[in-house]
Amino acid sequence: MTPEMAFECLLVSSDADLFRLVARILRELSVSIDICLQSSKAFDALSKGSTDLVVIDWEGEASSALMQSIWKDWRHKKPTIVAISPSDSPMPGAHIVVKKPMTYESVMKSFKIAYHRMLLDYRRHVRHAVMMPVNATTDDGREITITVTDIGDGGVGLCTREKLVIGDALSFRIGLPGVPREVLVHVRVLWTREYSRVGCEFVRIPPVDLMILHDWLKAKGQVKQPLIAM
Repeated sequence: MTPEMAFECLLVSSDADLFRLVARILRELSVSIDICLQSSKAFDALSKGSTDLVVIDWEGEASSALMQSIWKDWRHKKPTIVAISPSDSPMPGAHIVVKKPMTYESVMKSFKIAYHRMLLDYRRHVRHAVMMPVNATTDDGREITITVTDIGDGGVGLCTREKLVIGDALSFRIGLPGVPREVLVHVRVLWTREYSRVGCEFVRIPPVDLMILHDWLKAKGQVKQPLIAM
């Protein structure tokens, strides 16, 4: 994401006409665009930023190697990949294939699908810092002190001096900034790291509290709106 919360795209192509069409559509979707002329140099460009969308003007083995590098070496959050190809046959690793020759309508239709996928992926992975100390109860009834460091759609990050292991269950109430009532969450430990860091997934949240949490996350995770109707 850019500082103004717009999705970022890397276009891999040396075709000026293709760039003009793709850039026009991405502007209408409020997506920031950068360009790399060669597939062989694209992975280095990807590793320097937080790219949400990769558009590859398919050029055979070089493009295939780039695709393999993204899936093999990229971080846990993969970008959405659009392949532009003379064939509309499915391509392993590409989420969407756009067939040449392209039209404004065909590219816009495919990029709208890509946009919705990026939005869902962003909301699933984004974490919001909170840094809030709370008292939690373990599944065996122990009271422990933890600090909730971040929260997202799927779970929370914690910091605690207590010994926790993968599979441990905790329940606690947390006050979200700007929300008048606390929400109750039940979580399970997914991983532990050095410096007392712990990652947990949500396993149960009361319906009313779940609605409050979802509304808060949605408000916190707003991205730059497209200039056209979606």
